[in-house]
Amino acid sequence: MDKNTWIGFLLIAAIIVGFTMLSRPSKEELAERQRVNDSIALVRQMEVEAQQLSAAIAAEQEAQQSASSSADLGQLIDATYGPFAPSAKGESELIRLENEHIRLFVDTKGGVIRRAELKEYKAYGDSVNDLCLFRGEESEMAFTLITANNRIISTKNLYFEPIDPNAFNVTMRLRTTDSDAWIDFVYGLCDDDYMVHFDVIPHNAQAVLAQNVNSLEMQWRQLIPQQERGRKFEERYAQLQYMLVGGDMEKLSESKAATKRENARIRWIAFKDQFFSTVLIANDAFTTSTLESTPQDQYTRYIKEYKANTSVAFDVTGNKTTGFLYYFGPNHYNTLKAYDKGKDKQDKLYLNDLVPLGWKIVSWINKVLVIPMFDLFMSWGMHIGLVILLMTLVIKLIILPFVFASYKSSAKMRVLKPQIDEINAKYPPEKMQERQKETMALYSRAGVSPMSGCLPMLFQFPVLMAMFWFFPTAIELRGQAFLWADDLSAYDAILTWTTPIPLLGTHLSLFCLLMTAVNLVYTYITMQQQTMDPNMKFMKYMMYAMPLMFLFIFNDYAAGLSYYYFLSLLMTIVQTMIFRMSIDEKKLLAEMEANARKKANNPKKSGFMERLERMQREQQRMARENAKAQQKKFR
Repeated sequence: MDKNTWIGFLLIAAIIVGFTMLSRPSKEELAERQRVNDSIALVRQMEVEAQQLSAAIAAEQEAQQSASSSADLGQLIDATYGPFAPSAKGESELIRLENEHIRLFVDTKGGVIRRAELKEYKAYGDSVNDLCLFRGEESEMAFTLITANNRIISTKNLYFEPIDPNAFNVTMRLRTTDSDAWIDFVYGLCDDDYMVHFDVIPHNAQAVLAQNVNSLEMQWRQLIPQQERGRKFEERYAQLQYMLVGGDMEKLSESKAATKRENARIRWIAFKDQFFSTVLIANDAFTTSTLESTPQDQYTRYIKEYKANTSVAFDVTGNKTTGFLYYFGPNHYNTLKAYDKGKDKQDKLYLNDLVPLGWKIVSWINKVLVIPMFDLFMSWGMHIGLVILLMTLVIKLIILPFVFASYKSSAKMRVLKPQIDEINAKYPPEKMQERQKETMALYSRAGVSPMSGCLPMLFQFPVLMAMFWFFPTAIELRGQAFLWADDLSAYDAILTWTTPIPLLGTHLSLFCLLMTAVNLVYTYITMQQQTMDPNMKFMKYMMYAMPLMFLFIFNDYAAGLSYYYFLSLLMTIVQTMIFRMSIDEKKLLAEMEANARKKANNPKKSGFMERLERMQREQQRMARENAKAQQKKFR
């Protein structure tokens, strides 16, 4: 460090010291500041003493007016709640009900279930606490009561008295001014069930309620918390669904806010998440319902908010009970279907429709083939990864004949390529009809149908779609770890980042990446076997673009689905190699030539070829007529 630098530092230090000494207050200034601080402290002490005196005076006034104010409060309660005034005051207390599957807490305020837990499941990221469907103010249910003197009262503001509570049953009693008139909310659990019986039973309520009312208005609201890793995917399957009397299921939009007024009679209403549902079932039916579903902000812990304002039949005399069933449980197909076992068609609930299994034919494949096979392998006690592997093998064996037929058809088209090239060279593109006619004649002589390679693929497509619907909704995959994936029902992120990439999001799923890589290999092998027109290079690029598109589509899907498609494509590649070794293309060409000679001696065309040729002749006739019409027009 040079001399000039040292001099600069010394000058700066001198300036700082000098400024500090000059700005330091004098003794008089310090004394004045101390006097000001003492005055402020004295004022503050006087304010505290004044507040204490005011509080003492207020307490004395309150004590003096307590008798008259309590009388006024009683009059206000009587005026507001009428015969239900005895139930307008109380304390909130939670009564616990519990069996092997569920744990419920019934609140004395409102007499409703305030918290519902599933003991066999955990929320994502919580390995300690049981999964909670809702808690506290996340769920609200209330009934509107009309008194004999036309007061409108909501049960959510009233306090119920628990009668003889135990682990499986409790009666919540709503007292009135008439000691022999009350309304009971009765809850009952079975030992091994997700169902809860809920009955509204009035006792001599005609003495306090309007007797011309024959229905009970009900308001039900619930917030659905996020329970799974993939919020985007969970939102897709969270829906408000309901079943009409007669067996037709309806639903509100899962992607946007929706409100629907339903005048038809409803059997049950379900507040549904991806894997769990809260379902309220009326013993008779809900009538005149307004249903509402509202997606929640993505930065909150809630997925949806559901509301149902409806009504049910109600007999104030108590001669007929207003009964319900609550279902708090998983969207498990066999569990839900079991509630219809042994019932007549008109009595069935069809709760299993809460599990989305695809379109009609796809759903049928899932119900008849996929779910029974999956349950069978799971009953053997095998790991879920091995179960999916065995399912893939079985399905491949089932569709093997169709795949072989498709490959053989492609091989026939491939060995005919030199002859097709000759036809294309003989007829230029402007003579497309002659080219097609000659090509069809060649196919007819060789015994090849252009559709024979497509039809087998059409048979495979419903099976592929069945698996597409099954895996994301199979609750058995939830929380099941395999290899690097800690939950096969959610995506298996191998890489994550903070800034979202369009179409890809903030993560990359490894099983999806492996599926894409194998799909590219399979596409390459397939393209080597195709006889594609050189002018159709765009189609070739499109074939390679499809697997890359699947990377973006399936990146958010369940890892179990990507794992299945990965195994399926890998087995398809092995099948293709085996087919290639087992089919001698020279021998196949010789068989086709022999077939052509045989047909030349006995010229009998297939129905498909005859229809195709008729269509070509009709096209040629129409072309000639159009040409003649154009010539006449210009003459």
